[in-house]
Amino acid sequence: MRLPKKFLDRMQALLVDEYEDFLKSYDEGRFYGLRANTLKISKEQFLEICPFELEPVAWTRDGFYYKEEAAPGKHPYYHAGIYYIQEPSAMAPGTIIDAKPGEKILDMCAAPGGKTIQIAAGLQGKGVLVTNDINANRVKALVKNIELYGVRNAVVTNETPQRLAEKFIGYFDKILVDAPCSGEGMMRKDEQAAKSWEKFDVQTCCAMQRDILEYADSMLKGGGLICYSTCTFSPEENEGTIEWFLNKNPHYEVLSIQSVEGMGKGRPDWIEGRESLSKCVRFWPHKIKGEGHFIALLRKNEDVKIVPKKGLAGVVEKNTEKLWTDFSESIFRAIPEGILQVYGSNIHIIPEDLPDIRGLNIVRTGVQLGSIEKNRFEPSQALVMASKIDDFKNVLDLKAESQDVIKYLKGETLMVEGKKGWTAVCVDSYPLGWAKQGEGVLKNMYPKAWRKMG
Repeated sequence: MRLPKKFLDRMQALLVDEYEDFLKSYDEGRFYGLRANTLKISKEQFLEICPFELEPVAWTRDGFYYKEEAAPGKHPYYHAGIYYIQEPSAMAPGTIIDAKPGEKILDMCAAPGGKTIQIAAGLQGKGVLVTNDINANRVKALVKNIELYGVRNAVVTNETPQRLAEKFIGYFDKILVDAPCSGEGMMRKDEQAAKSWEKFDVQTCCAMQRDILEYADSMLKGGGLICYSTCTFSPEENEGTIEWFLNKNPHYEVLSIQSVEGMGKGRPDWIEGRESLSKCVRFWPHKIKGEGHFIALLRKNEDVKIVPKKGLAGVVEKNTEKLWTDFSESIFRAIPEGILQVYGSNIHIIPEDLPDIRGLNIVRTGVQLGSIEKNRFEPSQALVMASKIDDFKNVLDLKAESQDVIKYLKGETLMVEGKKGWTAVCVDSYPLGWAKQGEGVLKNMYPKAWRKMG
């Protein structure tokens, strides 16, 4: 791999005796990882059914290495959302933030959503997860992953940090800032990162990171945590950004992060910073089986007494509620519980305890149950993916190795018998999508945009 000379010279000056080992790591192959989605399946259940040869990732509970030839993105289980394909080092921030059921958490720079899915698994459907990205195109991938992986309690926004801060003052227990950066740590994984490196100005990245952290502070409760991460080696963007933030916000302290073999410490000596920055962690490609990362965990010691205004659930029109109730009674063994909210023709179940977020560019709130079309209820893909096989009255459960499951994922009609009406199609008991059963024919309702099986 050809790396920029200016980058190599700087890394040689920083690493000194370790530089040759660092350089050799770029001649080695990258590592491939996936995480079990414990919103849908336990780690133990996943290992029982997983068809791939796996090796545990040391710094996360549910992450594994797989061999490149396994191609897990082509397996039906991927389309059931029971695992997420993710670079191994990128699993660390979502582990370190340690989401607990009932917490209110913000993932501020979230797309495409790997860390959001990890946080959602920790919340287990309880609490509030606000997941944001400023890029409108990247938010589309974020919404799809929210749906595919069965997340029920998320609010997806496409906003600036400043606009979020106007609505969520002192609201969150934890905030993940996976900050935009110069991307040096991804050069082995992505050759384009090496080619475009000189286009990224470190000082511009630092300015963005500082701006984001300032707004994160205003949204965090007293005693709350900020997990700051980058995928760069740059001391200015890592220890330097945290040192700047701590100087401006002395009511924060750096917390220790549990280390595993090969994980490096923060380097305050590189920026003449405070000693506590050594509690941060660095992932080096010549020391661990993964790409470059930096993570800092900060605790806010100042109490915040501002209470956000409560949100308004709104009034659901009686006929709309009846159409939803009639549908759910015919399809589900028990009607899904939650606060109903109507946005245009779409019906959602939204998280509890939201503040008044009217005026934000909200892309998705909670679970989109479906929409009203010509005075009838049409269920959404998100609804079936956020449910379990035992929730449904009508089910077609296919085996992962069957030809019918491939046909379904391609959008083809299946010639099968069954009870007429809406049917949940599953693979080995994990939902894939909807179909409509007729006389010996199952009409495929799998979303066209999701049909990628080849």
